[in-house]
Amino acid sequence: MVFVKGAGARYTCGMKKRPIAIFDIDGTIFRSSLLIELNALLVKHGIFPQAAHEEVAQVREAWLDRKGSYVDYINTIVGLYGRDIRNAHVSDVRRISRLMINEQKHRVYVFTRELIKKLRKTHTLIVISYSPSEVVEAFNHFYHFDIVSGLSYPNARGRYTGTVHVGEAPDKKATLTGLIAKHNLSLKNSIGIGDSESDIAFLELVRHPIAFNPNKKLYAHARRKKWEVVVERKDVIYTAFK
Repeated sequence: MVFVKGAGARYTCGMKKRPIAIFDIDGTIFRSSLLIELNALLVKHGIFPQAAHEEVAQVREAWLDRKGSYVDYINTIVGLYGRDIRNAHVSDVRRISRLMINEQKHRVYVFTRELIKKLRKTHTLIVISYSPSEVVEAFNHFYHFDIVSGLSYPNARGRYTGTVHVGEAPDKKATLTGLIAKHNLSLKNSIGIGDSESDIAFLELVRHPIAFNPNKKLYAHARRKKWEVVVERKDVIYTAFK
């Protein structure tokens, strides 16, 4: 899913193209995962089965105890979400998405929140996320990116019809190059921010990549490439490597 605001009105300023700034959401802007929080609320409201909570709890504990990876944790939730969304009403998922965002919309990192404010004046703002499109759209209702892309789950006659497997997650590099071609955007003076190895592909394309609170794989890659690394810990923000 790709949602475009303003039919391209902000892509140019006179005859001059605006540079682009590309953001991941989960762990980069939002201080959790939209998918994790949405999944939990769908269970709480009885739209997803209670058993899903117990299955998530197992991999969450393994991750918290550093006996399992965050990627395993997220992949488990993606798989459970794809399984449990079958036959769910689209209207219910959209309603719970709005509810979740209303409750948690301010749980964002200061660094990226302030960077978004700054870049809004000069850049076309783009979000590319693996979270479901419904919750990405709800998030964007408050943060007003120009283009947002989330993971779409097929539906027919108001109900979801199938499963999106982990391996079918969109390629962020392909998504970005498609948006650039479709909207006649430019990578000149572009900025990209991500927090994990899934963001490396699109960070490789931009002129100024930033690894923000990176996991081990992204951090190692950023060090090799001499990218800027920014860490926000409690109320302190610092550049770890540049």
